Amino acid sequence: MTLTHADTGAAGAGGDGPYEQGLTEDLARAALALARRFHAGGTMWCASPSWTFHAHHVAVEFVHPVIMGKRALPAVVVPPGADLVASLRATVRPGDMVVVVAGTAPSDPGGADVAEVMRRGPAWGVETVWIGAGTRPPAGAADHVLWLGTDDPLVASEQFVRIYHLLWELTHVCFEHSGLLQPDLCEEEVCITCSDEGRTAEVVAVDQGGDAVVRTAEGRERIDVSLIDPPRPGDLVLVHAGSAIASLEEGRS
Repeated sequence: MTLTHADTGAAGAGGDGPYEQGLTEDLARAALALARRFHAGGTMWCASPSWTFHAHHVAVEFVHPVIMGKRALPAVVVPPGADLVASLRATVRPGDMVVVVAGTAPSDPGGADVAEVMRRGPAWGVETVWIGAGTRPPAGAADHVLWLGTDDPLVASEQFVRIYHLLWELTHVCFEHSGLLQPDLCEEEVCITCSDEGRTAEVVAVDQGGDAVVRTAEGRERIDVSLIDPPRPGDLVLVHAGSAIASLEEGRS
């Protein structure tokens, strides 16, 4: 199975069909990221609030490969009906992956919960992949957004299958090239990723003395929160040099 520019409409503006421009490149980047995480021992967590069968289908694709010689990869389904944020908060570990199939239309009530999970990815240390349709989420909503340009739920559901089949296949293509599985190293002496820049953290508990315990991609740590309005457990904050320098909840209900 091969996805071409013609399939996605990426070669020209306004291509026919439900595929958005750039989907080819988005799929390739997502597959490489997943391959690296699996190679390092990560587990994939699969969810789909409105289409539970899609979550099971994604997990089965990776756990039970249909092609001889392909690796069986760890993938787990978030139980249907569960609180998505709470379930994943309790189970994911740094280095894991979260793949969610969900739209943003009012007909998909799980979209808001998915957005909350995606924005917590940096604090939890997980790679996030959002497969969906409808109004495209804002830039940066997830590490990888694989989106369809259709509002028809039947068309979207059918094409979701094709997208995650391709995601599985491209992930295994990456396994065939071991040099790709090593993370990119920074060539500059100092970069935003490796230096002490602001990091996203999720508040676990708040002390009366102006300190808080937060969860980051590196683990739990205690920080000073006196520079911002008192946060609540579950809030996301930006941490620099042991202090919360901004709340990421401002303007959110």
